[in-house]
Amino acid sequence: MPENTGGRPPMYETKEEIEEKIENYFRECEGIPFFDDDGKPWRTDKGHIVYEKPPKPPTVTGLALALGFASRQALLNYQGREEFNDTITRAKTRIEEYAEMRLFDRDGVNGAKFSLINNFKGWRDKPKDETELEALRKLDAILEGIDREAER
Repeated sequence: MPENTGGRPPMYETKEEIEEKIENYFRECEGIPFFDDDGKPWRTDKGHIVYEKPPKPPTVTGLALALGFASRQALLNYQGREEFNDTITRAKTRIEEYAEMRLFDRDGVNGAKFSLINNFKGWRDKPKDETELEALRKLDAILEGIDREAER
């Protein structure tokens, strides 16, 4: 009889399983155009592609749902598993790249800023306040003192 290690069994056994679903999610985000008999996408008079299923922006929450997680946080928790960390990080980086590109798009800049600040490390809306900077200076001084003490 197999040993019960407790907890829920993992959703994915291998990184290849999750990679396939991730690629499917990004393909789905591209949309599905209508094609003519020659296999070319239909276009409007202004040259825009006509879609059967319109493209949608890739998002962390959308990725989480496509992978079968109940929430964005569940995906982030799964990212903490060593065997899936690189795969999920790469997928999130693709989403981050999309959001970065939208920063240069007048219509998407506010949503892109929100997504970057809330979903990705290292993005801030405003500079660190003086209190935080002072705390960092004090921490640096303490660490320098520890280093000097260790050298003795």
